[in-house]
Amino acid sequence: MPTRTFLIGAARERPCTLVVCRGCCCGNPRKHPRTDHAGQVERLRAAGAEHGFQVRTTDCLGPCDQANVVVVQPSAAGRRSGGRARWVGFAMDDDCTEELVRWAAAGGPGLAEPPATLELQFIRPPRDARVRSRR
Repeated sequence: MPTRTFLIGAARERPCTLVVCRGCCCGNPRKHPRTDHAGQVERLRAAGAEHGFQVRTTDCLGPCDQANVVVVQPSAAGRRSGGRARWVGFAMDDDCTEELVRWAAAGGPGLAEPPATLELQFIRPPRDARVRSRR
């Protein structure tokens, strides 16, 4: 007999979420002085409010040599369609920020294909994140 999964409450309708690293290297104006880190988060949050996706910041995600890192998590519908979190590295310029907005606004992983140029920035998550995702 097949296993049935029931989603309750907010998990049933959870939107696509961008998790923006703001740890030791990501978001650090001394290490990356030509990037408007605060402006990037403001722009993502404004777009999220407009298009219905969420934006969170977090402490260090791990791949510091690929800063700035953004994890694009699928919505509940995207996950049901097979979407999985995608890690984007080197997310520091306006073009990348705009591509993140367009992809999240279109539904994100599982519901919309990422822009081809954004795919070039996909990175492998750190080992501990890969282990956690298999649980």
